[in-house]
Parts: sequence; C-alpha cells; structure tokens
Amino acid sequence: MAFLPNIIFAIILILGITYFSRNVKKLIRNIKLGRDVDVSDNKSQRWKNMAMIALGQSKMVRRPIAGILHIIVYLGFIIINIEVLEIIIDGLLGTHRVFSFLGGLYGVLIGSFEILAALVFIAVVVFWIRRNILKLQRFWKAEMTSWPKNDGNFILYFEMVLMALFLIMNATDVHFQEMQSGNVISQHIAVWFGGLSESTLHIIERSAWWLHIVGILIFLNYLYFSKHLHILLAFPNTFYGKLTPQGQFNNVEAVTKEVKMMMDPNADPFAVPADNGGEIPAKFGASDVQDLTWVNLLNAYTCTECGRCTSECPANQTGKKLSPRKIMMDTRDRLEEVGKNIDANNGEYKDDGKQLLDDYITREELWACTSCNACVEACPVSIDPLSIILEMRRYLVMEQSAAPMELNNMMTNIENNGAPWPYNQMDRLNWKNE
Repeated sequence: MAFLPNIIFAIILILGITYFSRNVKKLIRNIKLGRDVDVSDNKSQRWKNMAMIALGQSKMVRRPIAGILHIIVYLGFIIINIEVLEIIIDGLLGTHRVFSFLGGLYGVLIGSFEILAALVFIAVVVFWIRRNILKLQRFWKAEMTSWPKNDGNFILYFEMVLMALFLIMNATDVHFQEMQSGNVISQHIAVWFGGLSESTLHIIERSAWWLHIVGILIFLNYLYFSKHLHILLAFPNTFYGKLTPQGQFNNVEAVTKEVKMMMDPNADPFAVPADNGGEIPAKFGASDVQDLTWVNLLNAYTCTECGRCTSECPANQTGKKLSPRKIMMDTRDRLEEVGKNIDANNGEYKDDGKQLLDDYITREELWACTSCNACVEACPVSIDPLSIILEMRRYLVMEQSAAPMELNNMMTNIENNGAPWPYNQMDRLNWKNE
C-alpha cells in the first residue's frame, strides 16, 4: 500500500502523455493533408527567425504592454515547468523535493520560480481585465463567438490556478519553509495557514501537489483543442515562415512556362511543358484545405486568435467583411472537420459535400482583401493569411472564371490593350503630350 500513490501517479502520467501523443499524431496527419512545398532553403535565416520571433518574442513587443506581459507569462511557464521534472521524479519514486540536495542553488531556483509565479499570476489577471472588463475591441469582433471567447478565458483561469497551487504547495510545505531558502513569496502566504496543525498543512500541501501536476497534464492535453496550441507550434511555424519579400507573390510554374512559350517566337505552339515543376496541376488555386500547402495548414493551427492581424487590416477597419483572423480560424475549423471525417471513415476521406470556399469563407471576404500584407506584418508568429486568400482567389479566377466585373474588365484590357486601362494601344503615349 505504501507504493499505491506512486502507482496512481504513474498511471495518470502515462494516460496524460499517451493521450497527448495521440493528438500530436492526429495534428501531424492533418497538417500533412496539405500540398507539399519546399521550404528547405536558407536554413540559417530560418533558424534566426525562429530564435528572434518565437524564442525572442521580437514581434510581440511591438505592442509594449501586451508584449511585456506575454514575455512574463512565457518565461514563467518555461522556467517554472523545470520544476515539473522534480515533481515527476518525486511522484514516481516516492521522494520529496529530490533536488533539495543542491542546497543553496536549490533555494535560488525555487526562489526564482516563486517570483516568476507571482508575476505570471499578476500578468494573467491584467490579461483577464483587458479582455473582459476593458473589452479591447480586437477581442470582441464578430468571429469571436462563444467558444473562441471562452477558450481565451479558460486558459487564463488555468494559468491562475496553476500558479496559485504552486505557491500554496510551497507555503504549506513545513520542511521547505523551515529551510528558509527559496521561499521568497510563499513565506508570506504561509502566514495565512499559521493556525493549522502540521498534519492539516501536510494534507493541503499534498492536495496542492496533486492538483498542480494533474492540472499541468490536463492543460497539456487541452492545448490541442485550444488556440494555445501556438505554445508548441510557434517554433516550427516561424522556422517555416515566408522568407521572400512580402510584396512578392508566388506563380504557378506551368502558367509561367506557358506565358513564356507564347512570347517566344521560336517556340513550338503545340509543345506541352512536362519537365519537373512545369506539369499542369490538377487544380489551380484552392477551394478546400487539401488544396492549400501544409505550411498554410500549420499556420492555421498556430493562430493565437490575438486579433492583431484583423486590427491592422484596412479592409476590416473600413467595415468590410474580411477578418484575417477569421480566415485562419475557418481554415483550422474546416481542417478539423476533414480530420474527423477521416477518423470516422477508417482513415479515408469521404466527400461530405462541403469545402472551405463558400461553406466557411465567403467570396465577399476574399475580394475585400487589398493584398497589402498588413496582416502578415502584424502577426507575432509569422502566420500568412494572405497566401490562403490568394490561393482561393486563384481558384475563383482560373477554375470558375468568377472574378468581380472590375477585375475581369482589367484583365480584358490587359489582353487587348496591353494595359489595365480601356485605351487603344495607339493612344497609350498621348499622355506625355498633355
């Protein structure tokens, strides 16, 4: 019976890690549903971007208040969770504060953890106030329905509880308090429990210990269903982020080769480009998530729903229906729907009569975009909503000939007159004489 708590702990740990692993495999499977794309170039720049943007939070601090608070929470969770290693060892072996043999160094570490825990708790409270009392506009856009709105609050509550449990665990640990090393915050909380017996303190300490580690495992497995999946995906997402200039759009190689051939007077007009990379694709553009690249799908899962993209979008600011955040949320929701479809059909996708275009993202949203790249520049984790918008526009134009009348007129003018304007080619230089 003495080993019963250790056995229970091992079972909980195995179940938590197993469920997390299963969801990670499902996540990878869903991302791989996208088209392949080569992002193996310029690895030194990619590593630098990951270090600066994901690890260094360089784009977060462009909005100083939110950025500094986020860094506190980010560092707090990374550093405090080093202590999880000690908890796991204690839970499996039945020891208590196994690293306390480090003496003064242990006190420095735990003291740092306590300070960070207190700062994280304060930062999270400020985040909650900004979201629920000040009601910052970007958190209350139309796409922020009940689940996205509640999800943000659930995470904040999780963080508050985990930090409070950590400090209470330390405050009611009689042996730790007697060490008087590292209890820089918990010693003040310990006063609240001053009238309790040692056995009662032990019960509170053990309860806080169990709730803390179980809470961490629950939080870990909640990530898959939450916008806070970016905690894990921000690193690969920034590594595989776009490196080309933001104003540079990608071309369909088959179309580029066809145009070049048409402009070459010596080319065989009946030749079909069949070399590698020049084959005509099965579909131009994207109407569903499987038509997007796996990087686009990784972007969708990485979206933090912070709304910086939408708050910077000029189309959204002028009342248009477009919200870059909604584009990413819709892509993720459709991808999850496709993933569940595959799970329900023994690993095969069964056509459900739905697609990303029209069922999730409307044409009005797509054509409202000015392709200014403001959303891409604003994103703190290198998400590119514009690439999804452009691929879906490409599908509308090249597969359905469904461009707006103004765009069709422009393309007709380019084809007939060599310019976007409805002027005869003979009159194109008349402006210089005016």
